[in-house]
Amino acid sequence: MRAVEHPEVLAEAAAGLSHQLQAHLQWMAELLAPHLAGLERKFLVQLKKQKLDPSQRESLASITPGAAAQCLAAGEPLSRFLEKVQYRGRRLAKLGLTPSSVVSALGEYDKLLSAELLKRCADQAANLGWVRNQLHFLVILSLNSAFYQVREGESQAFYELFRVEVESRTLDEMLPRFLAALLTYTGADDGRLYLLEDGEESWISRGALPGEAQIVSLCTTPKVRRDLARPRCIEIGTDTRPMVLDKKWHRSFHTCWSVPLCAEGKLRGVLQFAFRKSYEWMPREVELLSAAAERCWLAAEKARLLEDLARREEQVRRLAEHMVEVEESERRRISRELHDEAGQSLLCVRLQLEMLEQELPPEFAPWRKRMGEVREMTEHTIIEIRRLIAALSPAILDQMGLAPALRQLIGRFRNLHSAEVRLQLPRRLDLPKKMSIILYRLVQEIFNNIAKYSLAARVNLSVDSADGCLRMQVEDDGIGFDVEEAFSRRDCFGLSGLRERVALLGGALEVRSLRKAKTAESAGWSDLNQRREKAHTGRIGIDRHGTMIRVVLPLPPRNDGAERLKRTVQVG
Repeated sequence: MRAVEHPEVLAEAAAGLSHQLQAHLQWMAELLAPHLAGLERKFLVQLKKQKLDPSQRESLASITPGAAAQCLAAGEPLSRFLEKVQYRGRRLAKLGLTPSSVVSALGEYDKLLSAELLKRCADQAANLGWVRNQLHFLVILSLNSAFYQVREGESQAFYELFRVEVESRTLDEMLPRFLAALLTYTGADDGRLYLLEDGEESWISRGALPGEAQIVSLCTTPKVRRDLARPRCIEIGTDTRPMVLDKKWHRSFHTCWSVPLCAEGKLRGVLQFAFRKSYEWMPREVELLSAAAERCWLAAEKARLLEDLARREEQVRRLAEHMVEVEESERRRISRELHDEAGQSLLCVRLQLEMLEQELPPEFAPWRKRMGEVREMTEHTIIEIRRLIAALSPAILDQMGLAPALRQLIGRFRNLHSAEVRLQLPRRLDLPKKMSIILYRLVQEIFNNIAKYSLAARVNLSVDSADGCLRMQVEDDGIGFDVEEAFSRRDCFGLSGLRERVALLGGALEVRSLRKAKTAESAGWSDLNQRREKAHTGRIGIDRHGTMIRVVLPLPPRNDGAERLKRTVQVG
């Protein structure tokens, strides 16, 4: 990460030092000047024994009291030295050193410095010790600030990557935002993300701007792909041209960072960042970018799977819609055939029976009676066929809409069952045809189940629309059932059909039910009285026996202006 400039850098703390301390620091610098080179050599030897690399040794040597003495001897203020300490502190953090290891290394230098001061001016050890402690305090503050800046930058980068992964809905939206977050972290002047296609030569190149993806054909040899399969800091030149995938960078940039995206040991893509000047990366930056590349690839695979799942769900939804249309078409065909074939034939049979019944002479009274019974049976069959035709394809739903069709459905239910039904509908219920059909079938299936299994005395049906949603709720005080068991049974198609129809419209289904106690004799008088008091209070399915089914469906956006224009054109 490119260093963030902080001009103050504890300058206020340095400026607040007394003139006496400044004078003592200047005096210590003049006293140590002839011996600083020897102290630095001894310090570097000790750091080498600790197996620190040259970059780490160089940065540590630049923040010692000896380095401060050289800075003061050159006429620079103490604040300038503290600025260098912060810069070197950020570098040490990126080089992988911990704050405790830095403090330990400075402690080794302090031991060497104490031994040298005892040789040169033992009588001033107390004053020099106080000066060194004050300087050490300021250096530690600067180092803490530097390490905090680096860790904060890394945390912000990973948080941004996580936020991008969570918020992005598609792969095309996520990858540019991923790249933009890493560009902010690295401070690079440009960046590209390359994903390797199934072939060996086709790559998809993406920039930090949405919609900037393009398929490019790159002549990447097996050797180049092997080189790209590990993190590399590339100084752009003639011999490194094949590894810099954007050929325009050769004219404008000096350094390229290349980070592979690998999965199962195979190269899947590359992240590359360009800098206008020579900019070597540090171990912490390599680690973070490698981890970010791994996260990027996993997020890309997850996004691909989600997109594929969404496509398959869309295919299933369209197939389900088609099946509903086929089902409704088949219902209409069966109802027409019942009406045109069986219904008309039965009417003819009834008419012939009535005519034969009237033509029989009085002495055939028993036969006339039996023919009357057959005629009545035929009339009952005709009524049942008409009921089936109305249930299969209610003409009122197509002609007058959902609300009248629901009222007719409830009216027929009341004629066949003794349960008290309360119906609550909004004044206006103008829905698309597909939604009206599915909602009608939902209510029809629910009332069929109530008639067959519920044994309910009261049923409430309410339909309402608000906040862009249509809400339908049916409550009954029947015997109830186990919801989980009903959904898990393979031979239970009623609830599964409800769930599938609701899911087809992108809605939500809630089923709540509580079983009715089998016997009241086993309960004590107090329990029986409490049950009687709660018979008409509480929530059905939770506090009271019975079943509650709630359906919430999203309403499609309305375009009244377009509808009026359409009707005007049709009228015209």
